Amino acid sequence: MSTSDQQVQHRRTIVSYVQRGERMTVGQQRAWDRHWPSMGDSVDALPAGPLDAATWFGREAPLVLEIGSGMGESTAQLAAAAPEVDHLAVEVYKPGLAQLLLRAEHLELSNLRLLRGDAVVLLREHVPPGSLAGVRIFFPDPWPKKRHHKRRLVQPETIALIASRLAPGGYVHLATDWENYAEQMMEVCSAEPELRNRYAAEPGGWAPRPEWRPVTKFESRAHDEGREIHDLIFDRV
Repeated sequence: MSTSDQQVQHRRTIVSYVQRGERMTVGQQRAWDRHWPSMGDSVDALPAGPLDAATWFGREAPLVLEIGSGMGESTAQLAAAAPEVDHLAVEVYKPGLAQLLLRAEHLELSNLRLLRGDAVVLLREHVPPGSLAGVRIFFPDPWPKKRHHKRRLVQPETIALIASRLAPGGYVHLATDWENYAEQMMEVCSAEPELRNRYAAEPGGWAPRPEWRPVTKFESRAHDEGREIHDLIFDRV
């Protein structure tokens, strides 16, 4: 086990998410019943060792992991826009996963799979080093109170773990509407020796907002409330 793996394992007593209710709409429940057996699984139920993504997707293709897919609004659109890429979404909120299954059904997606559980456990125990083309972390829980900052997902040990799972040239793309968290993300990612800021020459090192990242209802609300959106894109060296 690498140093970054050990550090993250030690930190697992502090998780970056809270368990929410599991009540689903009728449509979500139907989508869950129809598609979860083939498109979804639980991190805790995975066999020991590396995830066999090629068998699950039925092909060999670049694999992008999205951590915290929420209600799947951007996840489904991004998967539809890049059919040549396999997309793996990990989320703890069951109704959100069910809603993503509904979106996948509507878009007839074959390049999307879902996992329910702790993304850090997935990365540490089931994702081989150098196997990911990219990792997306869009609008993670900001834990805005200072005493809760230790619960934020983006910490040095977690970013080191993510970097170790990226293939050379792979990327990690983060976005947040909380300025304080954006600054923490920038500090943490800039300090990781295996990552380089793709937009270091831009003011503040922030990435221009990618046109291909869908504008979700969540992001629109943040704009309406006067919060600036920050994107960060770092590449694996």
